[in-house]
Amino acid sequence: MKHLILRDESALYYACGYSCDNAILLQLGDEAWFFTDGRYGVEAREAVRGAEVVIASDIVAAAAKRLKKEGVKRCAYDPKEWDCHRFGHLDPKGRIHWVAKPDYSHKQRILKTPREIALLREAARQGAKAFEKIARAFSKEGFGMDERSLHFLAERILRKEGKRELSFDPIVAIGPNAAKPHAMPTNRKLKKGDLLLLDAGVKVERYCSDRTRTVRAVKGFDFGTIQGFKSKKIQRAYDTVLKAHDLAIAGARSGMRARQIDALAREVIEKAGYGKYFVHSTGHGVGLDIHEMPYISPRSRTRIEDGMVFTVEPGIYIPGAFGIRIEDTVAMLHGRAEIL
Repeated sequence: MKHLILRDESALYYACGYSCDNAILLQLGDEAWFFTDGRYGVEAREAVRGAEVVIASDIVAAAAKRLKKEGVKRCAYDPKEWDCHRFGHLDPKGRIHWVAKPDYSHKQRILKTPREIALLREAARQGAKAFEKIARAFSKEGFGMDERSLHFLAERILRKEGKRELSFDPIVAIGPNAAKPHAMPTNRKLKKGDLLLLDAGVKVERYCSDRTRTVRAVKGFDFGTIQGFKSKKIQRAYDTVLKAHDLAIAGARSGMRARQIDALAREVIEKAGYGKYFVHSTGHGVGLDIHEMPYISPRSRTRIEDGMVFTVEPGIYIPGAFGIRIEDTVAMLHGRAEIL
């Protein structure tokens, strides 16, 4: 787009190498301005590339002034980045023709560069190492602790004592609580033999990892995908999810529609009789945001290409009983899906 205004933090970072929680990037042809307030002035001037840094107490008013000064008649924006109040103050007299471009930055970022894939691979590696440490910590001191305490312990390990950022708030769920895909921690305590679900990720240079494992928590357990449950009902559901996970990754090809990859996993679960218990999409893109394009859903017609990175995370959730999800992040490379 010739003229474009951005506000989302990840969109700003991708466009100019820096973002903060109060900033706007205005691109008008070959010129660009990064508006922020005095709290971020030093950092912005050091890090922003390709744009003039403008410090203002009211960044929306400052951007509006620049739009008027440059005589802008037409400008693109992502409506998902703005609320009505702020957007209304950009052009109160309605002089500009605003062109809505939903998910503009996500569409720009859908194909990852080799450097981005390397960062995502490193994030996945660090996340997997953290899972190993969490398994050892839970096995050593976790039995008898409730989900809130386990969540705190897992977060401390994932953050590496403050040296690392999280991709999202981790999910630690035991038994029936795991039947909620986005379970919040409760006072349920971990006992030996319990089903335990962990969904977590870390960031490397702002690029995210995302991983989920479901295990039988016994002394010395690990977060590997080979798990043995005493309950035949749980074991059958677990084996079904693992089969769906493995077949979707093995069968994914560049050139397929996203919904075809979703179908690879969903058909396994439906044929096993658990279709109504698979309540979310098979996956989502991962990058600067933990959820971005492509979305691996039954409705998505996105054509999958080399360079796309997304999760494969089928699940079965039996309300009041248990939930199972197995998730890995994959990159499409040389026509196939490779686990990062």
